[in-house]
Amino acid sequence: MATASFPGSVTLTREAGGPRLILSGDWTLPHYSDLHRRATELAGSIDSHATIDIHGLGAMDTSGAFIIAELLGSARTQALAQEEVLPPERRALLKTVGDAIDTYCTGITRPRDAGFVVMLERIGKAMSGFWKQTAKLLAFIGITLQGFLATIWRPRRWRVTSLVSHIEQTGLDAVPILALLSFMVGCVVAFLGSTALASYGASLFTVDLIGYAFLREFGVLLTAILLAGRTASAFTAQIGSMKAREEIDAIRTLGLDPVELLVLPRVLALLVSLPLLTFISMVAGVVGGGVVCLAVLKMSPSMFLTMFQADISLTQFLVGIAKAPVFAFMIAVIGCMEGFKVSGSAQSVGEHTTSAVVQSIFVVILLDALAALFYMEMGW
Repeated sequence: MATASFPGSVTLTREAGGPRLILSGDWTLPHYSDLHRRATELAGSIDSHATIDIHGLGAMDTSGAFIIAELLGSARTQALAQEEVLPPERRALLKTVGDAIDTYCTGITRPRDAGFVVMLERIGKAMSGFWKQTAKLLAFIGITLQGFLATIWRPRRWRVTSLVSHIEQTGLDAVPILALLSFMVGCVVAFLGSTALASYGASLFTVDLIGYAFLREFGVLLTAILLAGRTASAFTAQIGSMKAREEIDAIRTLGLDPVELLVLPRVLALLVSLPLLTFISMVAGVVGGGVVCLAVLKMSPSMFLTMFQADISLTQFLVGIAKAPVFAFMIAVIGCMEGFKVSGSAQSVGEHTTSAVVQSIFVVILLDALAALFYMEMGW
């Protein structure tokens, strides 16, 4: 026969001998909510002289002992654990909970230089995490290249439909916003350049500034950063959602390779899209600069194009466009890799989507800086 359970209660009475705190009933997990609410109401009303009556105390588990410890404090809980009226097992439970509160809830006293030690600890963890993330990225790049080499010689395994769909999503749909953004940046660069060069009587060289800036740097960099925020996040969210719904496990169960099915079409799509978008960005930026030259410097379109053709060599275009496939590959790989790292919750999808964008932008800027140093040493 099951033992009857009596809900626990806590009552504070005022008597001639002083306040009296009466604990009765079962202080167990099923009654935790009511007991915790009542204990919270009385927490500020109990002074150190209150008498504690535990004669009516019934069953008690860890949750009930914790509420008593919160209500009375660690010191009085330890004193209560010495009461002979309680069975030995309950006294031991109260003592254990009181000791735990002393150990884990009062905080750990740190030395004065703890701030410096904590800072070093955080730096160490960050560096360790950076190298681990770099190793994972290199490993995923290897897996992607291995899948590409295994598929390229087998046309039957090409995912043409998926490839075209991703080219549309990553390339065609991004043209309006990229063209507008590049046009406005071109206008800003031309405004700043003409204002600064006017002091030296060299306003005409605004054409050279626009050409060098957009063909070498701004065109490919704006495109890569835009796609890092737009496309890398989309790749992570798509693959992460599939991971959360266990669709990737289902793909493996069917004997299919998730890298071949999900990663390669996205990587190849971005390898096609980003160079084309870079060219569009270059054209839009130069057009924006030309509009400012026409409006501010009163330079005719034919004069602008003549100076542009005479001063800007094809090398500047090739230097800029050569970086596009590298940026595209890294953005796509990072976006897909973060998608596979999703643990299964919506929060995890959001965290890894944010991580994909941050990592992609960081890698793009880092590679661009390294490319600039390389081109400078080569004299290009």
